[in-house]
Amino acid sequence: MRKTLLFVFLYVFLISGTCLAQTGQVLVSSSLAGTAHPSPYNLYGATYPRIEADSRVTFRFEAPDAQKVQVAIANVPFDMVKGEDGVWTYTSEPQDKGYHNYWMIVDGAIVIDPATNAFIGYSHMCNGFEIPDPEGGFYDLKDVPHGQVLIENYFSKVTESWRHIFVYTPPGYETNPLTRYPVLYLQHGGGEDERVWIEMGRTNLILDNLIAEGKAKPFIVVMETSAAYKPGELPPQPFRPRPAGERQAGQDEQPAPRPRFRFTFDTYKEVMVNDLIPFIDARFRTLSDQPNRAMSGLSMGGMVTRQVTLANIDKFAYIGLFSGGSISMDDVNKAPGFKEKVKLVFVSYGSRELENRRMGFGGDPKANTEALKEAGISSHFYVSPLTAHEWQSWRRSLYEFAPLLFQ
Repeated sequence: MRKTLLFVFLYVFLISGTCLAQTGQVLVSSSLAGTAHPSPYNLYGATYPRIEADSRVTFRFEAPDAQKVQVAIANVPFDMVKGEDGVWTYTSEPQDKGYHNYWMIVDGAIVIDPATNAFIGYSHMCNGFEIPDPEGGFYDLKDVPHGQVLIENYFSKVTESWRHIFVYTPPGYETNPLTRYPVLYLQHGGGEDERVWIEMGRTNLILDNLIAEGKAKPFIVVMETSAAYKPGELPPQPFRPRPAGERQAGQDEQPAPRPRFRFTFDTYKEVMVNDLIPFIDARFRTLSDQPNRAMSGLSMGGMVTRQVTLANIDKFAYIGLFSGGSISMDDVNKAPGFKEKVKLVFVSYGSRELENRRMGFGGDPKANTEALKEAGISSHFYVSPLTAHEWQSWRRSLYEFAPLLFQ
């Protein structure tokens, strides 16, 4: 029992915004840009992966009996070279700023690098590394008042099960017991869960810094997984990670088609409206009316946000889609009360996504944003420079979105 309590204490300690939380995330600083250093997520003084001065990354992996070892960076595999000592090495091309997932592929099997921390991504546990951004001070740990990150459990009558959430409360929440706060419901992407907006997104640090600078109003953030199934409903089959570069079939032989699964968030819509929002309003000091409630999400979380908010205009005044589609005038016309009740539609993408035409649902996001403006709807379109479908795009998106909320 004592060991269990110690583990719980350490886990809560590590995610709290009031301490040296998320060790790897907060110790890497924008000041490290342009210098060679170990990845901040490394364990016990491990020196690899190493971030090189030019933003390349050097990996080492000990597997003397392996026939082939690759490192998959953001789901793209690269061959490593075996040395006489049985250690495999690889140095990447320069990487974009910010956080990136990686893992090892050893003789065809996905293996976690034991020298560094693991995080969820791509529907399995991954390792991570961080490329410092000279302009990334907005998510650095600073000497400012800090909010708290709490772990809560609530029971869903819709799914007949307990559900797990992360909740950020802003600085001053504990010391101002009469103050009530607006709420942002913040969704993860596909293959992730409620942890990622803290672990990789650094939501608490971004908001702490914005609030301290007077650029954003204090508000509560609720982070929940969108996987929700009623008794008898079957979730999609577990995702089988398959590197983007995997092509084993001959030129004339087509790989076997992978099964497609239709994502539906109908059950989650019920969970959110009937269980989650009432729980948050009862458990925390919220401003519980529609003008003080927002929802946003990245990638698949943008799809969730889009479906939930368009079906519940009476509950959400602010909508944020980060690399997750856009809202068209057709959507507006099908949602009674949209023009009168929605105070902001925010859409963002990484510049490399737009170059590759990865725009998601709803058509051309920039054109849709302009159409909403012409119709008198407050809308904002943001492009993250020199980033793709990755965390630096979404950190920057949150940084741009948060000051627009609850004004």
